[in-house]
Amino acid sequence: MANDFERIIVSEFEIFYRSQFASLAVVAGTVASDRSAGEAIAREALAKANLQWAKVAVLDKPDAWVRRIAINLAIGQKRRSVNKVKALFKVGPTAVAIAETRRGDPAVWAAIDKLAPKQRAVIALHYLEDRPVTEIAQIINISVSATTSHLHNACIKLADMLGESHG
Repeated sequence: MANDFERIIVSEFEIFYRSQFASLAVVAGTVASDRSAGEAIAREALAKANLQWAKVAVLDKPDAWVRRIAINLAIGQKRRSVNKVKALFKVGPTAVAIAETRRGDPAVWAAIDKLAPKQRAVIALHYLEDRPVTEIAQIINISVSATTSHLHNACIKLADMLGESHG
């Protein structure tokens, strides 16, 4: 009987994994400013969900739980990446290349990369995943008004950086 129950949990998680991985990788990659890191972060967040699947599966929104984990991991990844680049530049002139392929206008992605981590997160969740502000607030674990503020400020900064040529 326990084996049947375990197989049901595994199959439910597999379905969850398959349905969430691609969009989770995009969100994490946007927050981390690195597509390949986004995929690794998505795998790590989903692995954490798998370890706690009995708890996560019964949540109202397990996808929101895994996104919160992924966003926190991505913010940490971005900080470590920035600190590593700063350290490399202190040592001496070094060419640091981040290879990533993103669909769309590279100028838009470059501007998004310059935003603060929570601003990148709200942009990714709102515009890439079409999530409402209330759900984004729950995922990031901040108030709705703070989420709205981050979204508004991010849009203003993007408009300033991109100018009128990008609408």
